[in-house]
Amino acid sequence: MADFTTPDCTTSDIILCTLNAKYIHASLGLRYLLANMGDLQPKTTLCEFTINRKTEELAAELLAFNLDGPKIIGFGIYIWNVVQTCALVKLLKTQRPDIKIILGGPEVSHETLEQEIVHLSDHVITGWGDVSFPKLCQALIHGPKPLMKVISGEQPPLADIKLPYDLYTDEDLAHRLLYVEASRGCPFKCEFCLSSLDKTAWAFDLELFLGELETLYKRGARNFKFVDRTFNLKIDASVRILQFFLDRLSSDLFVHFEVIPDHLPDKLKDMIAQFPPGVLQFEVGIQSFNVDVQQRISRRQDNDKTVANLGWLVNESNAHLHTDLIFGLPGESLQSFGEGFDRLFAIKPHEIQLGILKRLRGTPIARHTAEHGMVYDALPPYQIQQTNAVSALDMQRFARLARYWDLVANSGRFSGAMTLLLKAESPFWAFMDFSDWLWESSPKTQGKTSGITPENLIDALHAYLIDIRKLDAESVTQTLLADYIASGARARPDVLRSLIPKLPLPQAKAEKQLSQRQTQHRKQAEVNSETMKITETSGLNA
Repeated sequence: MADFTTPDCTTSDIILCTLNAKYIHASLGLRYLLANMGDLQPKTTLCEFTINRKTEELAAELLAFNLDGPKIIGFGIYIWNVVQTCALVKLLKTQRPDIKIILGGPEVSHETLEQEIVHLSDHVITGWGDVSFPKLCQALIHGPKPLMKVISGEQPPLADIKLPYDLYTDEDLAHRLLYVEASRGCPFKCEFCLSSLDKTAWAFDLELFLGELETLYKRGARNFKFVDRTFNLKIDASVRILQFFLDRLSSDLFVHFEVIPDHLPDKLKDMIAQFPPGVLQFEVGIQSFNVDVQQRISRRQDNDKTVANLGWLVNESNAHLHTDLIFGLPGESLQSFGEGFDRLFAIKPHEIQLGILKRLRGTPIARHTAEHGMVYDALPPYQIQQTNAVSALDMQRFARLARYWDLVANSGRFSGAMTLLLKAESPFWAFMDFSDWLWESSPKTQGKTSGITPENLIDALHAYLIDIRKLDAESVTQTLLADYIASGARARPDVLRSLIPKLPLPQAKAEKQLSQRQTQHRKQAEVNSETMKITETSGLNA
């Protein structure tokens, strides 16, 4: 069965469909389309799947709507689902060529005609679809038939778009992230981002939006992920939204925002400082500290203000920080990236998310291809393979490092071990050395970046810190033991087997785990002080 369908879908002529990366994701875009279908809404069904489902199963389920099957299927196409959706569209057109297939979404809004999935479809709406998709469906059902295959989406005033939040079901509220937006668009021009094509940012009516949030909250919603590209662009609006959540604090409230790193005035700081731990999560795009690279990709960022604001957030607030860096930008070498990483690491954000540049269709980053030797994978997600500044081999090394960093550092399971591992002049190169060793020499991780368990990592860290870094064996063992117990794991790594009694597996929990990593980081923070005592008494801090 589909991961989600709207109720009473037995008479559906129109299906709105997408393939999400995970079940926990609920498509905000499709809900906008459904909310704005007008008199066609009763015959429209929203149907969400996940990308790991078999194509044949998906086709069978879609064709089962109505006795004669649906008349129109609209697909939301993104970089993560275009390959799987293309296979699905191909099968649907083979089995039922009479069904009209309409595509929309960022992946098919640019470089449109060169894509196989576009050739297989009947119509494509580029850009905004809130108004254009219902109009196209009306034309296909009632006439006159549209003449154009590729239709430029109409961008209406935001006041003309019906908000979709009442279409989140009780199941969504209980088990999925609720995506919301107070604004659309972005005024900044960072060339790797599709939002660079926007002329500005447009805000929804704040009173109306807060009213929708209030309704969701009263229905039991406690997890909100804002998709605004620049949440703190308009400070007065940001403060109003934060006040809304501050007035409704609860033990299970969790709110995620994407914020501009160099724009944090005192008015906003005062509000942020009032939140207790576990509520606010900020995604902060740093991308690069290299001034030349920033200018090359049209990124405006005051690095000194960014560092100061991040330091304040870490030391003076309880917000959980996800900071982002992108490797492979034009002119960025491994050395200069490492310097930027070390500058960010010194601030001690909770997570540093290491991304690799992708050439999203339509983004201006393509203008640097020839001059900087940018070679991208021809298949989604179009990841950079090499540049004039970074060889293909070093790009592969970094890809492994990013994966291991996520498993070891960002997981929050190994804070004590990380203190030992990264005590070096350059934390970046210290971790690169560990990454190379994991790939080349560690018995349980050699040649692997997936399928690596926390127990494998405990054993690997033990061997590396003692055999390669020559640290005191007893202190390393005790540090890893503290990390492992704090993580809540119940297996027994080889190097700790004699120190950990065999414990029963924890009972499966029914409650949602949407902020699990943040919880893990908070638990591990309690281990840090004890770890420092161990290292100081053992001479490891010398």
